[in-house]
Amino acid sequence: MLKLIRLELRKNKINLLRAVLITDLVILLFMILIAFTGIDDAGEFITYADVFEGVHIFVKVTFLIFGSVLISKLVIDEYKNNTVTVLFMYPIPRKKLMAAKLIIVSLFILITVFVSNVLISAALVGFNHYFMDTITGEVTLKLITSQITMAASDAVYSAGIGLIPLFFGLRKKSVPATIVSAVLIASILSSGFGNFRMGNQVGVSLFLGLVGVAVAYLSIRNIEHQDIA
Repeated sequence: MLKLIRLELRKNKINLLRAVLITDLVILLFMILIAFTGIDDAGEFITYADVFEGVHIFVKVTFLIFGSVLISKLVIDEYKNNTVTVLFMYPIPRKKLMAAKLIIVSLFILITVFVSNVLISAALVGFNHYFMDTITGEVTLKLITSQITMAASDAVYSAGIGLIPLFFGLRKKSVPATIVSAVLIASILSSGFGNFRMGNQVGVSLFLGLVGVAVAYLSIRNIEHQDIA
C-alpha cells in the first residue's frame, strides 16, 4: 500500500508543502487581523481559549476544502477524463488503487489540520507576547494540553469528514460538485450562534466523520465489478 501511495504522489506530481505553508500564513495573518486590530467589535477574541477556538474552526474548514480539491485531482478527474480505464488495467486490485488515493486525502487532512493548529496557535501566542499583549490570560500547561488534545481530535474527525465530498463528486463525475459540497460542509461546521459552534460539537464531528468513512467504503466496496464507463 505504501508503494501505491508513493506511486500516486509521483504520478500526479503532488507537492503540497508550499501550498500548505502559504495557506497557514494566510490563516495566521487573518487571525492577527481580527484578534489584534479591534475589528471584531463583538469582542470574540479576548482570551487565549477564544483565539484557539477560532484557529480550530478556520483550519478545519480550510483544509476540508483543500481536501476536496485533492479528491478532485486524484479521483474525480480520473473518471471525468476516462483515464481510470487505463489505471484499472494495471495488475493491481481496483480496491487497492482507490484505497491508496483516499488514504492520501485522509492523511493529508489529518496531518495538516493537526500541525497547522499547533503552529498557528503557537505563532499567535508569540505574536501576542512580543508585540501586542492584547489577549488576556496565561498559557498554562492545562490549556496547552487541552488544545493539543482538541487539535488531535479535530484532525481525526476531519480526516473522515473530508471524504464526504467524494459521494457528490462520483455521482456526476463533477469537480465543481466535489468542491461545492466541501464548501457547504465547511459552512455548516463554521456556523453557530453566540458561543455555540457546530464544528466544536464532538457529536456532530464524530457523526460526519463516520459518514465520510462510510462514503469511502461504499465507493470502493463493489468497484471490482462496477462498469466504469
